[in-house]
Amino acid sequence: MIGLMMFGVALLLLLVGFPVAFTFGGVAVFFGLLAEGPGIFALMPHRIWSIMNNTILMAIPLFIFMGIVLQKSDLAERLLESMGFLFGEIRGGIAISTILVGALLAASTGVVGASVVAMGVISLPVMLKYNYDKRLATGTICAAGTLGQIIPPSIILIILGDVFQEPVGDLFKAALWPGLSLVGFYVVYIVVIALIKKDLTPPIRLEEMTGTKRHQVWQALKAVVPPLVLIILVLGSILTGVATPTESSSVGGVGAILLAAFYGRFSVRMVWESSLETVKITAMVFAILIGATAFSMVFTYTGGDWIVEEFMTGLPGEEWGFLILSMLIIMALGFFIDFVEISYIVVPILVPIAAALGINPIWYAILIAMNLQTSFLTPPFGFSLFYLKGVAPAEVRTTDIYYGVMPFIVLQMVVLAILVIFPQWFGFSPH
Repeated sequence: MIGLMMFGVALLLLLVGFPVAFTFGGVAVFFGLLAEGPGIFALMPHRIWSIMNNTILMAIPLFIFMGIVLQKSDLAERLLESMGFLFGEIRGGIAISTILVGALLAASTGVVGASVVAMGVISLPVMLKYNYDKRLATGTICAAGTLGQIIPPSIILIILGDVFQEPVGDLFKAALWPGLSLVGFYVVYIVVIALIKKDLTPPIRLEEMTGTKRHQVWQALKAVVPPLVLIILVLGSILTGVATPTESSSVGGVGAILLAAFYGRFSVRMVWESSLETVKITAMVFAILIGATAFSMVFTYTGGDWIVEEFMTGLPGEEWGFLILSMLIIMALGFFIDFVEISYIVVPILVPIAAALGINPIWYAILIAMNLQTSFLTPPFGFSLFYLKGVAPAEVRTTDIYYGVMPFIVLQMVVLAILVIFPQWFGFSPH
C-alpha cells in the first residue's frame, strides 16, 4: 500500500503548490526511508548517470534551443500576418489562420508556451477588434498552441521514445498523420461554426490590412517558405533515416540561427539569451526527470507496480479494458500534473502491461501522446490557459478561456477515439 500512498501524497503536495521536481523527489526519499532505509537509494547515482548519458535525451535541449531562436526571430508574427492576408477575407479566416500557424510553429518550434503567448499577443487582439466571439478566439489560440505536443519534432515523443525504448524517428513518423488529422478537425470545426453562426466569425476586408497585394504576397512567401524548408530538412532527415533525431535537432539549431539571420534578427545577444533560456528549461525538465526516477524506483521496490499490473490485467475485456482505463487514468492525471511527470512515473508502469497484452508499442505511445496533449487544455491546471490569460486583454475573463477550450478538448477526444477504434486508418496495427 506504500506505493499507492505515495501517489496520494504527491498529488496533495502538488495541489498546495509545491514544485514538481522536489515533490516527487521528496516523496520518494520519505517513503523510501520508511520502507527500507538509505540502502534503497544505493543505485540512484547510476540511474542519474545513465539519464545524463542518454543520447536520445540530448535532442531535448537542441530542439528547445531551435524553438526559442525561432521565437525570438518573430516567426509567429510573420506567419500570422501572412496567413491573415491569405485567409482573412473568408468568414472565420483569422481563426483558420491561427490553427495553420499553430501547426507550422509546432513543426518548427514545438514550444507550447511560446506559441500560445505569441498568438495571444498578435492574433487575439485582431480577432477581438473584428468582433470575433471571445470564447472561440481564446479556444482556437490555446488549441493551436498545443499542437506542438503531437506534431513532430515533439519533446513528448522524445521522452516517450526513451520510456518505451523505441526509435524516436518511428514515433515521429507515426505521429504525423494523427497530428495533421487533429489540425483538419480543428479547421472543419471553425468552418462549420462560421457557416452556422456567422456573427461569431466575421470576415476582414482585405483593404483594411496593411500594404499592397503584391507586397503582401511577397511577405507571405518570405514568412512561410523558409520555415517550411527548415521543417523539411529536420523532419525529412529523420523520416527518411538520413539522420537520427539527435543529429537532426543540431541541424535544426543551426537552421534556426540561419533563419534568424535571414530575417535580420540575428545577434550574439540573441544567441546568448536563447542559450540561457534553453539551459533553464532543460534543467527544469531533467530535475523533474530525476525526481520522477526516484519516485518510480521506490514505487516499484514497494510492490506498487505489481498491484497495478495485477489489477489492469484482470480487467474485463483484457486489452480493450486496459486501453480504456489507462487512457482515462492519464486523462484524469493530466488535469493536475504535467506530461513529463506522467511520462516518467505512470507510463513506465503501463508499458510492461501493454507488452504482456501484445499491444503495439508505437501505437500505444501515440495514443498516450495524443492523450497528454489535452493536459495543456484541461482546467484547472492547463498550462495553455494560464499562458493565454497572462497576455489576454482585461476584457477576456478566465471563464471565457475555460469555455472556449471545451469544444477543442472534445475534438481531441474524438480523434483519440478514432485512433483507438480504427488504428488502421492511420497505418497502425494494434498488435
